[in-house]
Amino acid sequence: MKKIVLSLVCGLLISNFVFAQTSLKIVYINSAVLLQAMPEREKADTVLSKYAKSFQDQIDMMMKEYQSKGQQYQANEKTMTDAMKEVKMKEIQDLQNRIESTQQSAQEKVQQKKQDVYGPIIEKVNKAIKAVAEEKKYDYIFDMASGGTIVFGKEEYDVTPIVKAKLGIK
Repeated sequence: MKKIVLSLVCGLLISNFVFAQTSLKIVYINSAVLLQAMPEREKADTVLSKYAKSFQDQIDMMMKEYQSKGQQYQANEKTMTDAMKEVKMKEIQDLQNRIESTQQSAQEKVQQKKQDVYGPIIEKVNKAIKAVAEEKKYDYIFDMASGGTIVFGKEEYDVTPIVKAKLGIK
């Protein structure tokens, strides 16, 4: 008798679990498509591009100076004293170190600027996604663009168009 009751309880628990699993509303989105369609993205790209170019121009000038000093050193090396060679090599090495330091600093600053410029856009997209999830009563929304790794998804479960509409994007 105990076995029958235990079997019934287990059966009920399993059926409740299966029923709960089938009532979940799971959909997916492609945030990369959304971000690409955002009108604000073009302005953000332009701002970021100009910002990065200012650093690249500075680095290019430094590289020209580095090449020029290297060529001058090679051209005049035979006529220089050992002390002068040492001074010129130190200048060239210092310039190379400054270039490397500037490149690293530029990468960090451009990355920070990217976060600053794209942050509000991403926040707007995330708010729209959450609003759609609440309106449509979705339990989960996976993002195909950010490593959600959905191998297959029926188009009917793709809520990208709904979120685009929420954002006023075609």
